[in-house]
Amino acid sequence: MTRRDFEIALIAAAVVAVVGWAIGYAVGWATKPETVVQAVAVEGEPAREVAPGGRFAGGDGVSYPGYEEIYVNDYAELLSLEAEARVRQDLKDLYARSGIEMTVLTIETMGAYGHHGPIEPFATRLFNAWGIGNADRNDGVLVLVARYDREIRIEIGAGYAQSWDARMQRVIDAGFLPYFREDNYERGIENGVEEAIFELTGSYPGEERVGTAARGWSWIWRRVQMAGEWIWALLLVPLGGGALALRRYLRSRPRPCPRCRFTMARMGETADDEHLDGGQRLEEFLQSVDYDVWACPDCDHMDIICYPSWFSSYGSCPRCNYRTLSSESEILEAATTSRTGRKRVDYHCRQCGYENSEIRTIPKVSKSSSGSGGSFGGGSSSGGGASGRW
Repeated sequence: MTRRDFEIALIAAAVVAVVGWAIGYAVGWATKPETVVQAVAVEGEPAREVAPGGRFAGGDGVSYPGYEEIYVNDYAELLSLEAEARVRQDLKDLYARSGIEMTVLTIETMGAYGHHGPIEPFATRLFNAWGIGNADRNDGVLVLVARYDREIRIEIGAGYAQSWDARMQRVIDAGFLPYFREDNYERGIENGVEEAIFELTGSYPGEERVGTAARGWSWIWRRVQMAGEWIWALLLVPLGGGALALRRYLRSRPRPCPRCRFTMARMGETADDEHLDGGQRLEEFLQSVDYDVWACPDCDHMDIICYPSWFSSYGSCPRCNYRTLSSESEILEAATTSRTGRKRVDYHCRQCGYENSEIRTIPKVSKSSSGSGGSFGGGSSSGGGASGRW
């Protein structure tokens, strides 16, 4: 790459960075929600002492599920252990930074507990029986998924103003239901919980300390993912085409000779092979590097410029420095939840014959921690929230 090529690439990168920052900042500023919860006193039945994991009578002829822990109770078994651990950690982090108690409960049907009506009263009574949220702020949140009823309810504490009902409806419509309609409950719950946390705090899990621009691009990225695979064609085709066009322009544009300033000419693929050594020709054969040879017709000066392949599986050899080094790996001992594993990686250079092997450690398989125990803070709900069906 010549100095002029480098300058053009820097200018293009600077323009892209500035425009990208401006778009991200504008979206981040526009999508940051209000997160103030007003304390509201609620008269009604106090939170019950709920036996862990079992059922309890609600006094209305309906039994309700107890909780085994205060974050995730997946009685319908919609989550893998790994997904459940991720959701639990997100809810723990939410409580640590905001004090908001949010819990996820999945059941198979409400009929199994003797309830055959709408989901709203079932969720409200359950919320109040568990006592979700701080008793003074009434800021708790319950996500209730009834799998075979094909209904979902986000019940919120009485401390939230009525405008929060519409915001929770957006979370259900955009975060949960698109995946539930595809029977992808695990992804729907993870995505919906993240959207609810964003609505409550103004940032997604793990992004509470990022700037406005980064938060905006995170919001854009999530919307692209939720839009479906077809959106990639609309985004990647023009972006990829633009990147290839810029790369092609930088490679083929006329350039002056650094010695006499006469315009140089690029040789064809066949002619330039005569000026490449054996290792360079092998790199082109393996498609790990592509070479351009530029010759000055006035003073015979010659430049050989290399363009490494973006997707080559070959690496640089530590002995000859050509990109002709391949690798293969073999599992010697698989990792488990209790011990690490081992694998051997063999290296071979197609140019100089260099060979080497190394043993690498495979990390332990992560195991979900139960995170069980504890109790809620005694919060109450007056029936606010949103519901959805799929």
